[in-house]
Parts: sequence; structure tokens; C-alpha cells
Amino acid sequence: MGPLILDANVLIGLLDASDAHHDRAVTEVEAADHAGRELIVPASAYSEVLVAFARAGRTAEARHAIAAMGITVEPLEADTAARAAELRALHRHLRLPDAMVLAVATPAGRDLLTYDTRLAKLTT
Repeated sequence: MGPLILDANVLIGLLDASDAHHDRAVTEVEAADHAGRELIVPASAYSEVLVAFARAGRTAEARHAIAAMGITVEPLEADTAARAAELRALHRHLRLPDAMVLAVATPAGRDLLTYDTRLAKLTT
């Protein structure tokens, strides 16, 4: 199986035990990790995750936790940015941050794990 792209809501669920998606995120990410899948978070989603932790003065803690889980932060490349723009133009309801995550997930062999039902529908 190819890499698993993690949306911001999945990482927030992993890191915040009080989050509604915490148990599900832990179960699904651990299963993917045990299956040997590479775990990737787009840089845009990584930044989105860190906002809440930055407000609480816990940015370093969150960054360390993400790195300790072996999650790779994928930088935004020009081709990915262009693909995100095309997706945003095609799907008018799609917000740019979601388009960027979807653009990272669209190359063949990659799957997206998200708890955003509207975004998930675009991957099928």
C-alpha cells in the first residue's frame, strides 16, 4: 500500500485526547503504521494543526509529538500548488486549505484519511 495522507482533523484528533475523533484517529493511524504505510501530512495541514497549539503556547510539544509518530511533513511544491488551484476552481465549495490537502493526496497510490465528509467524497 502507498502512503497515507493525513488531514489536519486527523492529526488534531491524535494529539488532543478530548477531541471527538481521538479514539478513531489513534486506531486508524496505528493500523496504518503497523501495516508499514508512510504517514504524511501536507505542510498546509501541519500549519493548520499547529495554530491551536500555538495559541496555548504548546507549538514545540505538538511538533515533537508529530515527529515522534514518524509522520513526514510534505512541503508545498509548485506542481502541488497548481493542482490545488485547479481543484479549487473545479469545486467551488472547496476551501483552499482542503484543496491543498487533496492535491497532495491525488497522485496514484496515495490515500487520504480525513474526517471531513465533504472532502472525503471528492477522493472516491
